[in-house]
Amino acid sequence: MDLKDWFASRQKRRENENSAPKPLPASDDVCALWKQCFQCREMLYVRDLRTNMSVCPKCKYHFRIGADERVDQLADENTFQELDANMTSSDPLGFVDVDSYSNKQKDAERKTGLKDAILTGLCKLNGKPLALGIMDFAYFGGSMGSVVGEKVTRLIEKAIENRMPVVIISSSGGARMQEGLISLMQLAKTSSALKSLADAKLLYISILCEPTFGGVTASFAMLGDVIIAEPGARIGFAGRRVIEETIRQKLPADFQTAEYLLKHGQVDMVVDRLKLKETIGNLMEFHQAPSPSDSSSSKKKHQDKVGSKS
Repeated sequence: MDLKDWFASRQKRRENENSAPKPLPASDDVCALWKQCFQCREMLYVRDLRTNMSVCPKCKYHFRIGADERVDQLADENTFQELDANMTSSDPLGFVDVDSYSNKQKDAERKTGLKDAILTGLCKLNGKPLALGIMDFAYFGGSMGSVVGEKVTRLIEKAIENRMPVVIISSSGGARMQEGLISLMQLAKTSSALKSLADAKLLYISILCEPTFGGVTASFAMLGDVIIAEPGARIGFAGRRVIEETIRQKLPADFQTAEYLLKHGQVDMVVDRLKLKETIGNLMEFHQAPSPSDSSSSKKKHQDKVGSKS
């Protein structure tokens, strides 16, 4: 059986499985109102979970959340202005496996409401201007293709133009292989844009969420002036199984977790989601360059102090 026949056979099996009648849950209302924690298996009331920013109140497990929910949690109310909202991939390779790449994109857009795996825009956080980028794992596993790389680059250029800090929240499986070499080019493209941001002496905060892997980790996710991870997030380049098979050794149980990376100096902080906005705000305030009026005022005070001593 060649590869094409294998894909056709797998697609036929899936169609048969989907056509088979599936048992309905005992109560649709129960499914809508309650959610089970993946870590402690506690049944959680969905409304309470959302109030707690999708963090389990019992074991502190951080659920994956979408880009829109992140905006609500971080940006000041009604301040977020999206950039490049209609940018979409052109399917440069005409890629087809079980289904065409373009059809898969449409399906991902229908499920998430996003045009691609990142939402970018300008907003205010605690009253201070901010360029914000948020990756959404629900869209194609948060993979980085040409659109993600272009939107990240444009966001950084807009931040340089407006003299504002940048925060990018990463949650990704890596580069999007349906776009081949074009997806890999985004590693250099985004890294180069961040070099321009650094030359402009502007702050870049990178936030790593569950999971962050592959080409995103190998580019803008690990280039932050300050790198923050959410508790329990898995972060790395290659997956655990691939590494174990390569080195033929058993890895520690907490390998590639946020806490493991903090212990080994690869991230600067592990911050609970409930304290994330406060932490970002404090970092922005700490790194904010003094305005010319502040500098002249400080200089005058210093001169007055020196004059009074003499």
